[in-house]
Amino acid sequence: MARDAGIGIALHQAGTPVMAMPNAQCAMAIDNFIALEMHSVDSPWWNDLVTIAGQDGPMIQNGYVNVPDAPGLGIELNEEAILEHQNRTSPRYAAKPQEVWGSTSEWTEVDSHDRTWN
Repeated sequence: MARDAGIGIALHQAGTPVMAMPNAQCAMAIDNFIALEMHSVDSPWWNDLVTIAGQDGPMIQNGYVNVPDAPGLGIELNEEAILEHQNRTSPRYAAKPQEVWGSTSEWTEVDSHDRTWN
């Protein structure tokens, strides 16, 4: 609707580089895309969390994101950096998934055509 009305689209992203790359890929598919607003990139370790396929240096260079022509998101996680910068004050830090999220046993039984997984 915005495109048909001649209105540009600006996306907002306030998260990790793992969230930034799908936002950049989405932006590439929007004809009337103007800008992708990014927050958190000023964190000194933000770029350390991922490696971009086929690219040296940070994800954002000269105000632009070069979206790689690679499988998936085109990024590889730097697990050491992620572990180093986890929010240790979160009650979910280092918890077992079943302790954080509770039981998911209700999904064990097949009760419709789209619940054949668990």
